[in-house]
Amino acid sequence: MTNKRGWLKRTWERISSLPTLALLIIGGLGGIIFWGGFNTAMEMTNTTEFCISCHEMSDNPYSEYTESIHFKNTSGVQAGCSDCHVPKPWIHKVIRKIVASRELYHKALGTIDTDEKFESHRWKMANRVWDSMKATDSRECRNCHSFDDMDLSEQDRSARKKHSRAIDEGKTCIDCHKGIAHELPDEPEDEDEESEDAS
Repeated sequence: MTNKRGWLKRTWERISSLPTLALLIIGGLGGIIFWGGFNTAMEMTNTTEFCISCHEMSDNPYSEYTESIHFKNTSGVQAGCSDCHVPKPWIHKVIRKIVASRELYHKALGTIDTDEKFESHRWKMANRVWDSMKATDSRECRNCHSFDDMDLSEQDRSARKKHSRAIDEGKTCIDCHKGIAHELPDEPEDEDEESEDAS
């Protein structure tokens, strides 16, 4: 133990004897290396490949997504998992990554590790995402879509009418476009209805 303390003391003495400029350079380089590693890890976790690396995602949401307009369409433009589920502004992205740690916890617990478990939690998970999107005015949708850039005259009559009404009423994308990339979950029966059925 004293040997360890001696090593730490000698190391601190060496560092503290360095000129201030050298300390600033070492600190700056250390910061750059830390930031580069941190940012690289953040971007690696933003890939669709990373998102579907566990079977819970690949077997359920991803398989549905591959049949959606966000995956295959006439224009060839594809929105990946992070385009819809991870904010682009840095601080919001970090917050989302911290919140996502809950998903790792549930992965370890096996909360949704079978199709049956996934389906039993699907309504709650979907609503959590929808509530989040509603709270941010569908921020991630607006990375690609915005009312300002829509040419309503080029839309069919139904879409033109609905988008005009949405603009007038201050609606956001997720108000109408739930289920655009994933199947809509079955809404659980109301507890009141269940008690009526039982009587």
